[in-house]
Amino acid sequence: MNSRQTSRSRAGRPDRSASAEKSPLAPEHLAQRPLEVPPAGEIPEIPVLSPTRHPFLYRKRLGTFDRRGRHGDLVRLVLQDGEPFGYGLFNPRSEITVRLLTTQPDPPGESWWRERIADAVAFRRDVLKLDEQTNAYRLVHAEGDGLPGVVVDRLGDVLSVEVFSLGSFQRVDALLKLLTAAAGVEDYVVRCGPQTLDQEGFSAEPFGSSGLRPTSIIEEQGVRFRIDHQAGHKTGFFCDQRDNRRRLSELTSGRTVLDACCYTGGFALYAAVRGEAAEVTGVDLDESAIETAKGNANLNQAKMRFVHADAFAYLRDMLRNERRYGVIVLDPPKFIRNREEHETGRQKYFDLNRLAMQLVEPGGWLLTCTCSGLLPVREFQQTVAAAVPPGRTARIVDRTGAAADHPIAANCLETEYLQALWVRLD
Repeated sequence: MNSRQTSRSRAGRPDRSASAEKSPLAPEHLAQRPLEVPPAGEIPEIPVLSPTRHPFLYRKRLGTFDRRGRHGDLVRLVLQDGEPFGYGLFNPRSEITVRLLTTQPDPPGESWWRERIADAVAFRRDVLKLDEQTNAYRLVHAEGDGLPGVVVDRLGDVLSVEVFSLGSFQRVDALLKLLTAAAGVEDYVVRCGPQTLDQEGFSAEPFGSSGLRPTSIIEEQGVRFRIDHQAGHKTGFFCDQRDNRRRLSELTSGRTVLDACCYTGGFALYAAVRGEAAEVTGVDLDESAIETAKGNANLNQAKMRFVHADAFAYLRDMLRNERRYGVIVLDPPKFIRNREEHETGRQKYFDLNRLAMQLVEPGGWLLTCTCSGLLPVREFQQTVAAAVPPGRTARIVDRTGAAADHPIAANCLETEYLQALWVRLD
């Protein structure tokens, strides 16, 4: 692909999974909009029957829709007595019918968006001082930064944007101008979230800036990674595990390490490069991810082994072969994407952890993670505890989550999604 041929160069294809049979919104509903506020008399008005501080206003909380309201419109929200409640982005196709932007009396125009973005960037640079340790981090964490429906990762000189709501997608061109200016970069890639068709009623091809290169190299705490902007999952790199990767590397010196769902090699590379592990193996079912992981190993001049295999099958093979590891990492893809998948997903977490625990040598460590936000913290702990094999004892030494550039909004606890348990096997 020559990304300079068009200002909207292709960057892979969206995930069209179980919801592909649903009819998406017509293309005219995806037209880009400015951030300026329409004249007061042209802003549709929607009553809020059940007020909440939560930024998601579901259909059941709202009264009759203003007939002027169109998909993606900025709407004015009022209480039943006519008192103003705030402003949000409207999508009648979604159960999250309004994504609340502000409860202030003034409508959010371009200056409002600019201030939110500036605050998000300053938090990463001035408070967390992330530029001193990496050039890859979460720049905007949706509701965690008061910007519903959009996440932005800075990956070197590229902004990787994932959009989850129709209203945010309609404004992404205008947002990109503010984001690139605030971050001091020119290139970007934009993808829709994997379930926007099912949840928001729209689908759109990814696109990138005219100067977007297919790949770029980032460095995180001394470890280098090549990012594929065309084929990577989500934003292309999991910045959320940065602190956990560093902490794991403090446990791996002289040990044999297995990263059972390694993707492009994050934990495995840290164990080899920073952790001075004696032996490192990474396993993943995604063949392209394994090839990228091998390239990342070469990039760091690290000697390690990567295997294209299903993690469950590989762990069973190692159990039959009576292999043991000093450290095992489980960071699988999301097993629970909706409430219907809860029980089958929980069982997968149990099975995966039961297999891994049997392979950890006495005194060894298991780092087990879930990114299934629908699995409560307590239930994940109970699932892992129940997976301890007969005849062994285990201690959950600590529980961590995403790095600090993924803040949790006090009015939207769903912004906490990543759980990591540090388990010592005796």
